[in-house]
Amino acid sequence: MSGIGRLAGKTALITGGSKGIGKATALKLAKEGANVVINYSSDAGPANEVVKVIGEDRALAIKADAGDVNDIEKMVQTTIERFQKIDILIPNAGVLYNKDLENTTERDFDVSMRLNVKGPYFLAQKAAPHMGENSHIIFISTSLCALSQVTPNYLIYLTTKGAIEQMVHVLNKDLGRKHIYVNAIAPGPTGTDLFYEGKSEQTLKAIAGYSPHNRIGTPEDIAENIAWLSGSRWIAGQIVRVNGGMT
Repeated sequence: MSGIGRLAGKTALITGGSKGIGKATALKLAKEGANVVINYSSDAGPANEVVKVIGEDRALAIKADAGDVNDIEKMVQTTIERFQKIDILIPNAGVLYNKDLENTTERDFDVSMRLNVKGPYFLAQKAAPHMGENSHIIFISTSLCALSQVTPNYLIYLTTKGAIEQMVHVLNKDLGRKHIYVNAIAPGPTGTDLFYEGKSEQTLKAIAGYSPHNRIGTPEDIAENIAWLSGSRWIAGQIVRVNGGMT
C-alpha cells in the first residue's frame, strides 16, 4: 500500500483496529499515507492480516487490553519506539451490552465503563505528551445519543457514550492549548454492529429505512469521515454525526 497521500508521514494509533470500523479506518488511513498501529485484544489473525495488507514497514499490530492503564501505557510506548510520535489517536475499542436497567449486572456496568470510558480517557492521557501541534484525537460516540426516542436496552451503552461526548467538549479546552484537535465521530448503525448480527432481512430493511438513502452504513462510510477529520484544521470540540441522515 502506497505511503503517499494527504496523511503521509503521520502516525495513527487505533484501538480495536483489527475488525469492523477499526479495520476499515486502519486501511483508509494507510491508503492516505499514514503509518498505522493496530491494537487488538485477543485474536492476532485479523490484526496481522491488516498489517500484511498495509505492509510491515508502515504498520504494527499490538496485543493489549484497551481498558487497562498499564497495557495502554505499553501500547503508547511501543508506538513511540517504532514511529517516534503519534499524530492521530482513535480510541475505537468498545463493548455494547444489550440490556435495560432491570437486567443490568454490576459486571455489565463495570466492563462497559472500563472499556468505553476509562480506556479512551487514559489513552488520551498517555498519548498526549507524544502528540505535536495539529495532531488529532478522534473519539467514537454514537448517533443514538441524538435520538429523542431510544429503546431501554441501550441504557449502559449510551451512558458510556454520553461520557465520551462530554469528554470531547472538556478535553478540547485542555489539549487545545497544545493545538491538539479533539473531536468525536458518532456513527449510526453499521452492517457490522453486533446488535444487528442475526437479525432478519425484514428487520434490517426496516433499519435501512431510517435513512433517506435507504441503506445501513458500512465501516468504510465511517472510516472515510474519520480519515477526513484526521487531516482537518480548525474543527475542534465537535461531535460529527455520520449516519446517512438517520438522526
